[in-house]
Amino acid sequence: MNQPVSIILPNYKTPELTRLCLRSLRKYTPHDAIRIIAVDNASGDESVEYLRSLGWIRLIERTPADIAGMAPALMHTTAMDLALKEVDTPFVLSFHTDTIVYSPDWLEFLLGPINRNEKIAGVGSWKLEFVPPLKRFGKGIEDGLKRVLGKKKPEYRFLRSHCALYRTDLLKQYTRGFGDGECAGSSIHRCLTAAGYDMEFIPPEVLIKYMDHLNHATMILNPAIGSRKTAAPKARQSLESRLARYRAILADDSLDK
Repeated sequence: MNQPVSIILPNYKTPELTRLCLRSLRKYTPHDAIRIIAVDNASGDESVEYLRSLGWIRLIERTPADIAGMAPALMHTTAMDLALKEVDTPFVLSFHTDTIVYSPDWLEFLLGPINRNEKIAGVGSWKLEFVPPLKRFGKGIEDGLKRVLGKKKPEYRFLRSHCALYRTDLLKQYTRGFGDGECAGSSIHRCLTAAGYDMEFIPPEVLIKYMDHLNHATMILNPAIGSRKTAAPKARQSLESRLARYRAILADDSLDK
């Protein structure tokens, strides 16, 4: 790898999650292979204190005035655009604090398709979660019936920002960035394909061999910005169970150095 990949990482009030995400990146990535730009959305808690303690990341801190009146989604996407302005590497990776890598090959795997084909502008996934084959089969039948009955519109799929790798020059030349009022990555996908480039979707059952996505973890840990579903005790219990798998990384303070 000749030049590092820039990683854009927004943060909002998730101390344990933020620590786990960054320590997993540190543990499973050559130190000179990535350049992390974290943006804190006025967390005012232990998570921003943790970010300040790391000498190997670039931290941008927003104040409460910077995000006043913003909905959580806009707060997130505009933070990503702040980081994007500072990216000067050939590739940039949008990332979430609830995405945890656990394979030393994760970055090379993502770079593979985009390095092999100059027409590919982005690599990532639509969703990153394991769905049992039987449930996936049943959902496929259900969706098919809804389409036949005219009750389901075609689903627009794009590379989601929990883990999406882009060519930086194309991202800056052809898109409006992340904070354009749409779901993060949606208009980016549309603009890049309209410009004649391809977007490589990695099947979730393949990508989960390299990383784990703790879906909606920020909202689960901050019920005030979530939904009734993410605020439910069952969601919190499920998240805590998944976090327990990573106790060793969370306990390894040496990864902060």
